[in-house]
Amino acid sequence: MISLFDMQRVDRLLCLGAHPDDIELGAGGTLMRLIGQNPGLQIRWIVFCGADPVRAEEARSAAAIFTAGAGGVDIELHGFRDAFLPWQGDQVKQVFEAAKKSFTPDLILTHQADDRHQDHRLISQLTWNTWRDQPILEYEILKWEGDLGRPNLYVALDEQLCRRKVQQLLDTYATQRSRHWFSEDALLALLRLRGVECNARHAEAFYARKLRW
Repeated sequence: MISLFDMQRVDRLLCLGAHPDDIELGAGGTLMRLIGQNPGLQIRWIVFCGADPVRAEEARSAAAIFTAGAGGVDIELHGFRDAFLPWQGDQVKQVFEAAKKSFTPDLILTHQADDRHQDHRLISQLTWNTWRDQPILEYEILKWEGDLGRPNLYVALDEQLCRRKVQQLLDTYATQRSRHWFSEDALLALLRLRGVECNARHAEAFYARKLRW
């Protein structure tokens, strides 16, 4: 497949997730590949619904694992109420504005706009509302709502990296292991499916609404 997006030119990466584990589920493999190709990568990592202390600790541990080897990492957890993010929109927008003033990314990873989870949709909407001159890739998350769509940008990943991504998720997020979709076979299946779609063995998929060449 033809690529018009040069990941090796990414020096500053902004990762946005509504909940602990969102970023890793949607883009964990891409993150690790980016760090491998860009050893000096600077990462700003923001999670919005991190009020629960157990979940917050999981999020910090996972972020540290998934960003290992980066040039610098700033992990930021906020305590907004899970599942009620749209009704806290004014305060959430303030976090976006503060991030905009303090960090200028070369690439932004955020939720996909048509996600059926209300918290995910708000983060996507505010991403586009806040940043107008940076490439934005929207990641997908496997869950019971059945909202997987037709992505248009793929990051090919080798099998070893995919298995490492999944194992790190399972090891770190003990609170999520009871969810029927949070399992090795389900997570690897999506990576394999997206790989088939882009003529690779495995891949993570994204929505690229606008890219400039």
